Formats: sequence, C-alpha cells, structure tokens
Amino acid sequence: MVRGTLEVLLVSAKGLENTDFLSNMDPYVIITCRTQEHKSSVASGKGSDPEWNETFVFALSDDVPELSIKIMDSDNTSDDDFVGEAKIPLEGLFTEGSIPPTAYNVVKDEEYCGEIRVGLRFTPEASREEMFDAQLRGMERVFILKLICYISLAMNDLIFILIFVRTTQINWQSHQVLFDVVLEWFVSDMIYVVRGCTKF
Repeated sequence: MVRGTLEVLLVSAKGLENTDFLSNMDPYVIITCRTQEHKSSVASGKGSDPEWNETFVFALSDDVPELSIKIMDSDNTSDDDFVGEAKIPLEGLFTEGSIPPTAYNVVKDEEYCGEIRVGLRFTPEASREEMFDAQLRGMERVFILKLICYISLAMNDLIFILIFVRTTQINWQSHQVLFDVVLEWFVSDMIYVVRGCTKF
C-alpha cells in the first residue's frame, strides 16, 4: 500500500439542471474521499455552467477506490438543493500518476443531468529507503565540498612554505621563528582536514 497526496483541480461544470425556477442557481461542490471532505466556493448566479478553478488536497493511500463529487445549490432561505453527483474511479490515477481535466457525468436519480470537469494528480510519499538515500547523497556532497576547502587551505600554506624556502636565503638562526609559525599553520590546517573527514 502506497500513501501519498491527491490533488483535485475542480475546473467547471456544464449543462447542470437548474434547481431555481425564477433565477440562476448558486452551485458549489462537496468533494469526499472516504472520511475527508472539502467544499468549494459558491459560484453565485452562475446557473447551469459554473466555473471554480480551485484545487483541493487529500492525504490517502492507493487502495481508495473512488472520489465522490456532489453538486449542491446554495439557498439562503431554505435547505441547499442536491443537483447531482459524480463518482470518479481512482485506480487509473494510481497507475498513471495524473489525469488531465476530464469531463465526468453528473447523475441524479440514475439520470444524466450534466457534466463536471476535474483534473487529478497523485504524488506518492518517498519511502524510508529513498529518504535515507537522498540524505546520504546530500551528506556526500557536503563532505566533498568541505574536503575541497580543507585541502585548498592546506595547499595554500604548503605553497607559502615552498615560496618562503625558495626565495629566502635561509638563516635558521634568524628565520627559524617565522618558518616555525608557517609550519604550524600547515599542520593546523591538516588537522582540520582529518577532522573534516572523520565527521562523516
């Protein structure tokens, strides 16, 4: 069983049966996925051909068989009217990963009463092994970058020592202190290299 995130793009509906006789109805949608439920905004006065262009997110596993979409008509003075319902099977979505906006039949009392356009996308959660591999790759990149910096720092000190030895007429009595300081820098930086390697 694979868990993941379902994104539902509610686009529009077309040819719905108008439940308001004296004016255009105010349709909205209730999307249900098992125990989870989302409600769209009310398309005030849009009647039989409303548009929403809204996205809703559900957390689910790939054993969920279908998505339920109910279309309702918002009424201020009485209970909201049921316009129709569409059932969207999800089996193909889990195989393909996404389904572009597609028209699905809206049914009421087993009779066709319009269509609703919906797009779907399922994004699986990364497994523990994949997450560990990604973290390990990130640590490897950090290790390589740090190692390059440490080695570069140590090499700069080594180059400085070589230039110092080559360009200076060595008098160990007069230059011993300076040489010891530079050598100490190099040894210190090499210790950083070793410590940087042992942190990973």
